[in-house]
Amino acid sequence: MQTRPLPRAGREVSAIGLGTWQLGADWGAVEETDALAVLAASVEAGVTLFDTADVYGDGRSESLIGRFLAERPGHGITVATKMGRRLPQEPENYTPANFRAWTDRSRRNLGVDTLDLVQLHCPPTAVIEDDATYDALDALVASGAIAAYGVSVETCDQALAAIARPNVANVQIILNAFRLKPLDDVLPAAEAAGVAIFARVPLASGLLSGRYTRETSFAADDHRAFNRHGEAFDRGETFSGVDYETGLSAVAELSAALPAGVSLPEAALAWVASRPGVTSVIPGARKVAQAEGNARASRLLEETSAFDLAAFDETVRVVYDRLLRADIHPHW
Repeated sequence: MQTRPLPRAGREVSAIGLGTWQLGADWGAVEETDALAVLAASVEAGVTLFDTADVYGDGRSESLIGRFLAERPGHGITVATKMGRRLPQEPENYTPANFRAWTDRSRRNLGVDTLDLVQLHCPPTAVIEDDATYDALDALVASGAIAAYGVSVETCDQALAAIARPNVANVQIILNAFRLKPLDDVLPAAEAAGVAIFARVPLASGLLSGRYTRETSFAADDHRAFNRHGEAFDRGETFSGVDYETGLSAVAELSAALPAGVSLPEAALAWVASRPGVTSVIPGARKVAQAEGNARASRLLEETSAFDLAAFDETVRVVYDRLLRADIHPHW
């Protein structure tokens, strides 16, 4: 597994990490034993970055990670959590007192004195642009409650505003074969500034797994059933904002371009991880096999004879331009 630096946090993390929203809520039920097995399989495969949030299962995801890591002293895992969705996402709620309360709760959930990395969880643009936001975050670093901070964003403009801040360690943004806009300006700006990029939703909520069909159904408590049009939160979080039927057509074309022995999810993850400026890709997993498959994508970064990333990149761009750009590019 490749590792890459988080320059402003003084750490290195694996090129393929693990997103743990699935282990908390909104993806259908995941038993505790299954969740812990996913964490174990990921570590065994070389993953050294867990991404979570205080609202994933109302703290369930953080607590499971805390229990898992407590049994593994010297584990070497960086845990990136998020805060800011425990109250309505309104600028007046992003106060130093709330930041302290949220981080204290996450510290208890994770069983640590100092959080490795805390990211604002897709806050309003006004919060990202406010000097007071970073003063409060700097105070948390100075107090020892957190070691570093970043911002998870919805739009490229938000990402660029965060990257311009001197102490932002990372920006987390949706980047996948169905969401190419960050390639234009965000990745070059982050690379130049020494800001890490975590690519989230890299499989477009599972569409890029290649497993779904027109007949696939999702559980009532799965956001892929209840948020396709932004009913609960930003619609770009579900299938990257792509119309489901259109996404299936795009998946068919991408799959047809792959050589034997290379699966679509492996190719899609390797493609994201290979983009200049990307630090880590954080796919989720509900099952051990998924976690192992995600981690295997790292082999395609090294075994260039097994997979022509440049050729796949060309296919990704052609499919995006023809089927997706008009509907996706202007929005995020």
